[in-house]
Amino acid sequence: MELHVLQHPLIEHKLTVLRDKNTPSNTFRELTSELVMLEAYEATRNLEIEDAAIETPVAPMVGKKLAAPRPMVVPVLRAGLGMLDGMTRLLPTAEVGFLGMKRDESTLDIITYANRLPEDLSGRQCFLLDPMLATGGTLIAATNYLAERGAKDVTSINILAAPEGLEHLKAEMDPKINLKVVVCAVDEKLNEHAYIVPGLGDAGDRLYGVIN
Repeated sequence: MELHVLQHPLIEHKLTVLRDKNTPSNTFRELTSELVMLEAYEATRNLEIEDAAIETPVAPMVGKKLAAPRPMVVPVLRAGLGMLDGMTRLLPTAEVGFLGMKRDESTLDIITYANRLPEDLSGRQCFLLDPMLATGGTLIAATNYLAERGAKDVTSINILAAPEGLEHLKAEMDPKINLKVVVCAVDEKLNEHAYIVPGLGDAGDRLYGVIN
């Protein structure tokens, strides 16, 4: 596993506003999208490219374009949907899949309840979107889900991570999978309810409202 913790004044400023419990949902959504765009710049650094012959208004040249097959962006429902707009703004040619996973609050087990993904992801560069990397269980399950379909290169874009989740990834992730994790910050710890501290609360609820 390769970890990238981004350090930038704009990220620190936007993340502080995002954490504030008084920040309304519409501002929370806008900031999430902006943070993902900043993260995506780093996350896509190693995208595969190929030569492209073009003509400028002045002369012919050989430039670069993204290589086939198209990258696959996979938001983890439901909170990951709040990150999709920022990612596709920077990577508009990507294909988008969906993966529905949730944590059983009593057992902390990960339950997969929906997917909309190609059966064959061989050769695809995949980007998982999920605001919180808490216990690491969802990320491990989602990465394995992609790997079972042939994906070998997976990048997880998260707003926050907990040390416990990162350690879980190091211990449990299949080393054959090239996993890169890009986060805005690594927080202090998880509390007894497996919430990141200081964190920002339940990202899904803050994006879309509380569902009873």
